[in-house]
Amino acid sequence: MNEAENPLEPFKRAMTATMRALAENEELEVTFGQGGTSGHGNRVRVPLPRIGCTEEELNAVRGAGDEYALKLRHHDEAVHDRFAPRGGTAQEMFQWIEDARIASIGSMRMEGVAQNLEANLEVHCKQAAFDKITVESEAPLSVAVGLLVRQHLTGRELPPSAENVVQFWREYVEEHAGEDISALKDCIDDQQKFAYVCRSIIADLGLAAELDEPPEQNDSEDDIENIDEDANDQDANPEDVVLDEDSMMDESADGEATSMEMDADMDMDELGADADPDEAPQQVPDDSGRIRVDVNYQAYSEAFDEIVRAEDLCESEELVRLRAMLDQQLVSLKHTTSRLANRLQRKLMAKQNRTWEYDLEEGLLDAARLAQVVVDPSNPLAYKQEKEMNFRDTVVTMLIDSSGSMRGRSITIAAMCADILGRTLERCSVRVEILGFTTRAWRGGQSRENWIAAGKPANPGRLNDLRHIIYKAADDTWQRAKRNLGLMMREELLKENIDGEALIWAHNRIVMRSEERKVLMVISDGLPVDNSTLLVNPSNYLEQHLKYAIDTIETRSPVELIAIGIGHDVTHHYSRAVTITDAEQLGGAMIDQLADLFDTKVGKARR
Repeated sequence: MNEAENPLEPFKRAMTATMRALAENEELEVTFGQGGTSGHGNRVRVPLPRIGCTEEELNAVRGAGDEYALKLRHHDEAVHDRFAPRGGTAQEMFQWIEDARIASIGSMRMEGVAQNLEANLEVHCKQAAFDKITVESEAPLSVAVGLLVRQHLTGRELPPSAENVVQFWREYVEEHAGEDISALKDCIDDQQKFAYVCRSIIADLGLAAELDEPPEQNDSEDDIENIDEDANDQDANPEDVVLDEDSMMDESADGEATSMEMDADMDMDELGADADPDEAPQQVPDDSGRIRVDVNYQAYSEAFDEIVRAEDLCESEELVRLRAMLDQQLVSLKHTTSRLANRLQRKLMAKQNRTWEYDLEEGLLDAARLAQVVVDPSNPLAYKQEKEMNFRDTVVTMLIDSSGSMRGRSITIAAMCADILGRTLERCSVRVEILGFTTRAWRGGQSRENWIAAGKPANPGRLNDLRHIIYKAADDTWQRAKRNLGLMMREELLKENIDGEALIWAHNRIVMRSEERKVLMVISDGLPVDNSTLLVNPSNYLEQHLKYAIDTIETRSPVELIAIGIGHDVTHHYSRAVTITDAEQLGGAMIDQLADLFDTKVGKARR
């Protein structure tokens, strides 16, 4: 090795040669960089290992490259797209089972590749916190089925974090779909036959309603070509939580950004403001305090975004049922929640300003004036009344991450804390607003379909349809809005999360209010993740926009920002933040943050 050569260069050369051999493609261009594996056609970018990394970490990087090369060689995206369900759990399950087929081909033929793929799988599962799952409701069925199929096809034990997902579903899946899973072994090398059996497995598990009929084989060549062009846009595991740091195409950095068509009349109070790429950067809020969406960030289309009240997303009877589920969860925490609520209420009540009104005709007798009455009985008795200045100069907004990775205990705890906070603050005459954010679809909705129809221009920006939810507006009474919190218990609601735009939306709602003091509390379990956006933009595209939103609020806005991370360290981005490793701690942490906030007037100078 040349003395000036980077110590990773021999590894890069060896990995490039291996990937070309596995893919049987000498034209494959392999580059290395930060983030996950991503590629398009003959160009692929794989993770760059750090100098001095462990053998397990090195194997995981090799596994990422091996997986892409095997997929390039053994996976036909046109066939996949022809047979794949169009959305929901069925689509995710179909993708995971196909990934299992590709992994099994490499594992059964090469022991070294098998070890690399297992190391890479273990890394993905740990990133998704699958090793932390403790109850069945937190274990996604689609992932469990894919991993179980992988185990059946390869005959190898799953890594510990993967096995932790499968254990909750193994008996159920094998009972209902065991025969069809066994049949997969006979068609590993025939993707079309494999897809037919895969659809049978999906039907076996009660998801037949999500299956549409596969198109006939006589589709035009043009249609097949279009499907092929779309192939590598979806080279990723289906679970949003697995792809926190995933996917950027190399050509995205060099491509010419496409200007987004934006509605000039759009109300900034709804989704921030439109960003004109030709304008100079707008780092300062406007005269009303609202923040503009960063000019370095755009949405391909905002036509399908929605801001919706919770009661409009669910039938009234269903909301009542979901609210009853939440109430059942609150019963076990009755004493704890009462203690936390009382503690916060004492803090707030202590900050209320009280004055007295004198010379009244009724009320409490004014003892200070009794001497005058004794000296001159003709003087009338004087009364006084305490005048309470309600704590109405404060408004608190809770912004709750409603993404798929919050499913299970995390979203339940968030809903319980929203309930505690809402009831307590209303008792103290403090306005509270409860908002949520997610997307309307998995891995892109109508925005992505329009992008594909337009020829997939480079750097499209955000490529999914936003769904911003109003559980309780600041001026709603608690009695009227409390039922809406039950909607958080509805798993179909939880999809992907685009935090930056949600933060700006929540900020622009609260900053326009008349209260003197404005507090914005964010509850999230991680960084923004939207597969359709990350696959065709730089891998840190959404994270950079979140940083912009946080920095602008913390340094240039009167709104006081607090963040609570569930199982994820958010202190790297928010200056006033706390991290919760156990979701059970969330209620106490939220109260502590608010109690500390009202102990001391936290201003921008402190930041």
